[in-house]
Amino acid sequence: MTTEEKQKQLNRHKAIATGLFVCMVLVYIATLLLLKRGAGGWASAVNAFSEAAMVGALADWFAVTALFYHPLGIPIPHTNLIENGKQRIGANLGGFVVNNFLTPANLRPYLDKLKPSGMLANWLRSPSHQQVLLKEASHLLTDILGRVDDQMVTAFLTKQGTTILSEINLSKILSSGVRFAVEHNEHEAAITMLAGKIRGFILENEELVRGRVKSESYFFVPGFVNNKLAEKITTGLAGYFKEIEEDKAHRLRQEISQELLAWSDRLLTDPEWEVKFQQLKAGLLATDKLEEYARTAWAKAKATLIEELSQPDTTLMRYIGTMLQEGVDTLATDEALQAKIDNWARVQAYSAVLRYKDAAGELISGTVGNWPARELSQKLELEVGKDLQYIRINGTLVGGLVGLLIHLLTIWLD
Repeated sequence: MTTEEKQKQLNRHKAIATGLFVCMVLVYIATLLLLKRGAGGWASAVNAFSEAAMVGALADWFAVTALFYHPLGIPIPHTNLIENGKQRIGANLGGFVVNNFLTPANLRPYLDKLKPSGMLANWLRSPSHQQVLLKEASHLLTDILGRVDDQMVTAFLTKQGTTILSEINLSKILSSGVRFAVEHNEHEAAITMLAGKIRGFILENEELVRGRVKSESYFFVPGFVNNKLAEKITTGLAGYFKEIEEDKAHRLRQEISQELLAWSDRLLTDPEWEVKFQQLKAGLLATDKLEEYARTAWAKAKATLIEELSQPDTTLMRYIGTMLQEGVDTLATDEALQAKIDNWARVQAYSAVLRYKDAAGELISGTVGNWPARELSQKLELEVGKDLQYIRINGTLVGGLVGLLIHLLTIWLD
């Protein structure tokens, strides 16, 4: 219920209580006039009822009003109790909450019933909630990336790169890579591609072959002979490389494989290759080069990550969404995990409440004590004022009934 709705409700109940009092005033005046004109006993009874009802209504109006204001604006002692005693009320309220609610006996039964893992799993099952979480995660990660010190990251990568490269055995890595490629026939595709490229080059450059043959031939050899020879050379070479391209068991392929394996062995034992690798590492380990590599790598990685996080349907966001869904499924089905989360949450909540219960009491006391007095009274009246108006109504009716009983008792005694 909004503050405006509460105010309307309070005004309505005040009007009812005040209207009942006005009604009793009118009844009292009417019966008093009737009594002066010689009306019967019923008029005296109603008159006694209305008279006592007015007294009860006024007494309870004074009591209710005295809680929040000075009645009629008159600073009568022990009125406007909320404003005058807000410091004491705040202190008592803080102590009451701490001593009666934030105790181990009261906390433990409630906390033992908590199942935060179940609540979390149910919340995360909703696709809309997952989208909200993914969106917030992307914003958080983007913000973190934006705040990262690029120079610090570059320095870190440079340092780590220096350490890693200094420990890397390039000859062993290259040798293992070559041997792996040959043993798994990964090099066959390269041989096929090269054979096709060479065959195509030969066929496309037959004039070049013809010119070469002519330049190397004797002057007395006829031109048509040279042309025929060039054609044979071109056709023969093209056919040979076509055989290599199409025949997976071609002898040249086997020879190339054997040469690659032999080369992979030489990489491990040949001193010349060791010198070359050391020179390569020395060039890579140069501080300025490594720093430039690191700066470029980080800049590209950062830009890629930010771009991936900025769109909902990128590879990275889909991966994060998949991991989130797997986590939700695990949380919803893994009872052992649920028990661990629930127990951890209960222990943390229990410890936190007991650790900070005095601070909670001080917070309540300070909040109430520092609240503007007028505002505090108005807020409390909005919350409980409607119910207090029933005191006025009941006071009016009960006062009237008591007055009527006293009137009847007086008649009976007479």
